[in-house]
Amino acid sequence: MNEITLKQLRYFHSLTQHGHFGRAAEACEISQPALSFQIRELERQLGAQLVERGSRQIHLTALGASLVVRARDILQAVDELSQLARCYSETLSGKLRLGAIPTVAPYLLPRLIGCLRQHYPLLELRPREAVTQKLLSDLLEARLDVALLALPTAESWLTEVPIIKEEFVLVRPLADAAKPVPQTSALRELELLLLEEGHCLREQALSVCQLSSSGPRDLIEGNSLSTLVQMVGAGIGVTLIPEMAIPVETASSPVSVARLPDPRPYRTIGLVWRKSNPIGDKLAELAIQLPGWL
Repeated sequence: MNEITLKQLRYFHSLTQHGHFGRAAEACEISQPALSFQIRELERQLGAQLVERGSRQIHLTALGASLVVRARDILQAVDELSQLARCYSETLSGKLRLGAIPTVAPYLLPRLIGCLRQHYPLLELRPREAVTQKLLSDLLEARLDVALLALPTAESWLTEVPIIKEEFVLVRPLADAAKPVPQTSALRELELLLLEEGHCLREQALSVCQLSSSGPRDLIEGNSLSTLVQMVGAGIGVTLIPEMAIPVETASSPVSVARLPDPRPYRTIGLVWRKSNPIGDKLAELAIQLPGWL
């Protein structure tokens, strides 16, 4: 049997992630026939079929399901091995894949990227925005090096360092600016606008309002904070946003912003990375500097 290559394992792993030859090929930046050929070569070398090919999606065979777990571990080990030399450099350098959740990325990433370029000129930044579960998956499978997330994550394999603590503020129509600010317990009685499922800020807002995400109440949803604020400006309900979003999201909408009564709800944003990451010490040094930059 010929040797199995890392390229074949990467292509196979991508195929299992995307469930489709075309999307996997696009993610790997190769043609679909080239990816299909490598998968068939891998199957030929193993002497067994790895995927059942359907018209719209693929399904893993029993061998394929077992192999993808091994492939992920091998690729992660190789990725961390390639970073090992960075441990011995005096400063962060090379490619750094940085993730951020959507309720952080538009407001912190531009400033953070500027500071990183200034203090670490040899760093090649690869920023990515995604919801929490996607970022956690990418961290686990070594497709990301580090991420900005709402803490805690409750993942034992991650190192978490708090960076920023910020309050949630109430966004109301401009006509309500003079009205008394309701207690957080009264927010459940208002027409509340929330982000779609998958956003951690949705669950945080529900917690502030002491509402259950599985409750019978009808909720108005949007896919971004910008959408929510604009709907409030149009006279539809109220919403909660983190204070870092105020300058960007309220500048062009006829809304009012109010601080909630004590105890004011807040969230903690932190830097997280795999405990096994070889450059963990340097990421810890970076985390110490971030509060002064942001």
